[in-house]
Amino acid sequence: MTLSTQDLTALQRAKTLLENPGFAAQVTNVVGAPIEAALKRLPDGVHRKLGSAIESALLKVATSAARTMKDTPGGAPSTKLHTLGAAVSGGVGGFFGAWALLAEVPVTTGIIFRSIADIARSEGESVKDAATLLACVEVFALGGESDDDDAFDSGYYAVRAAMTQQVKAATDFLTKAGTDSSTPALVALIKKVAERLGVAYTEKLAAQLVPVVGAVGGAAVNLLFITHFQNMARGHFVVRRLERQYGVSAVQDAYNALPLKG
Repeated sequence: MTLSTQDLTALQRAKTLLENPGFAAQVTNVVGAPIEAALKRLPDGVHRKLGSAIESALLKVATSAARTMKDTPGGAPSTKLHTLGAAVSGGVGGFFGAWALLAEVPVTTGIIFRSIADIARSEGESVKDAATLLACVEVFALGGESDDDDAFDSGYYAVRAAMTQQVKAATDFLTKAGTDSSTPALVALIKKVAERLGVAYTEKLAAQLVPVVGAVGGAAVNLLFITHFQNMARGHFVVRRLERQYGVSAVQDAYNALPLKG
């Protein structure tokens, strides 16, 4: 099927969001200098515990966050409150230092996940559907890199393809068994997403430790952090909506043919 002019325009906007520079480049513009030096100042203990903190937070939100959300697909997402909450938690973490930043991870992850789920609902998805919940988890892997990425495999469809097997296995299990955080299929997906999200979190924590940033800057960095994932979610769920309408192959072909803007 050929996409309508209106849907091609929507897909172009989605591609512009999904393929623009990752969080590291954005935060460098805010801080005013590369954050490599700040990365080196992160305590070793923070590096060691960050991965497990992210995995734990993702498992929790993937299996419980949507329980308190209304299942009303459609309508405009109300992301302002989520954005404010993320900014406040970032300001507190930035004021109290590295270990407070680490403690902030589950709070920030939960806020961002709910915002992502809200955007999913606005594009016609049901937040009670296992496939939607795992698509929300996928968003955390978009627009960033893992340590063994290269420029070739960091594009939107390449990232999705790399997670296809884990997403399908986790979706099949959760559809049959409900929200069980101990399933190997879900754990495997969470670990893969956490690898990429961990890079973005490390960059965020480092930026919040830059002396000239402080508490106010910590809020600004967290604002940038949640906005980054909100943009990834907006692009991702527009693509998924069009895939439901036209089929995955037709949308992917159209996506690849569109110019890269921004």
